[in-house]
Amino acid sequence: MDALKVRNAGDVEEVVRSAIASEQPLDIIGHGSKRRIGQLTATNAVLDLSALNAVVSYEPNELIVTAQAGAPLGDLLSLIDSKSQQFAFEPMDTGPLLGTSGRGTVGGMIAAGLAGPRRIRAGGVRDHLLGAHAVSGFGESFKTGGKVVKNVTGYDLCKLLAGSWGTLAVMTEATLKVMPRPESERTLVLRGLDDIKANRAMTAALGSPFDVSGAAHLPASSLRPEVDGLGSPREAVTVIRLEGITASAAHRAASLARQLATFGAVDIIEDDASAKVWSAVRDILPFAANGPLGAWPVWRIVCPPVSGGAIGQALTRQTGGEVIYDWGGGLIWAALPPQADASAGLVRKQVDAVGGHATLLRAWDEMRHVVDVFHPQAPGVAALEERVRVSFDPKAIFNRGRMRRSVASS
Repeated sequence: MDALKVRNAGDVEEVVRSAIASEQPLDIIGHGSKRRIGQLTATNAVLDLSALNAVVSYEPNELIVTAQAGAPLGDLLSLIDSKSQQFAFEPMDTGPLLGTSGRGTVGGMIAAGLAGPRRIRAGGVRDHLLGAHAVSGFGESFKTGGKVVKNVTGYDLCKLLAGSWGTLAVMTEATLKVMPRPESERTLVLRGLDDIKANRAMTAALGSPFDVSGAAHLPASSLRPEVDGLGSPREAVTVIRLEGITASAAHRAASLARQLATFGAVDIIEDDASAKVWSAVRDILPFAANGPLGAWPVWRIVCPPVSGGAIGQALTRQTGGEVIYDWGGGLIWAALPPQADASAGLVRKQVDAVGGHATLLRAWDEMRHVVDVFHPQAPGVAALEERVRVSFDPKAIFNRGRMRRSVASS
């Protein structure tokens, strides 16, 4: 496979124009940490952005950071953490789940759009992307958005790049909003709830006036490994997070604990112990590739929170699989026993019934040949999505086939 390592945006333009002329599709990578997600692509040309690795500017007082697309995400997180700041959407580290090393790049984080537990309060990656520089499928550089939090000029095209998996343009630089890191956090822990009761407890917490920033549930399991901070997997655990200045977090946690007492006894853990719990939930450590469920395909299911418990119970009952709930039940991670089709028919039947969508986030090559990794779109939505893609990349040069399985490949 030919790796075309670029040094600047001018190099990217040159490579893209050459690919357009020869109609040669390009796989776009930074560190390659997420290449195992999506349909298999068929190309021998790789556009390597890893040398575009600089932090262009960081203005802590203005709450913005600008970095090149190939900048290592781990380094950027360390930089903003040194100023007691963070990305409020909690970008997921897919390494443990996929069995890869490193946290990848800024561009990969934006292209994947995988937000963590705080998504329910802070929004997703796209909500914190202020601007970007990129090269289109016409071989032309363009700039969208800006470097201020309030930017109302023109169309907000940069939002389209988040979650596009590199199929619209080659991003070379991005400006993101950062937020102050909370001074303290508290996590309420309820044990022994079934999925439906846990769903109700999380709904009650999220509907309270106490500004909850995380709500997750891990059902009891005899298969999952014990993960630091989560206790024995043989007992179901429901966790609710509150953040802020210490006095506020402590007061709100105590008040919410009293409100949730009808669901059972409530324990409260603090700060570092709490952070370990939410790191494990964010990165789905119970389903890690090096653990006992590492050979199982993993689905990421987004659905109405009120439907989460019923969907999770149906999947575990019918497959013998394992589930973890985040976003108050609106996000379900499902590790299912290996089948040739990763139980896609069953998963999508359950999800379609409630208007959700399911992505096969971890799967082996054989499965990705025969299964739609991304949820099939309704015809009207698919047609609109295709028109948007063509307006950026008319010859499908970028990550061709990454998001849509070719009929011939089945």
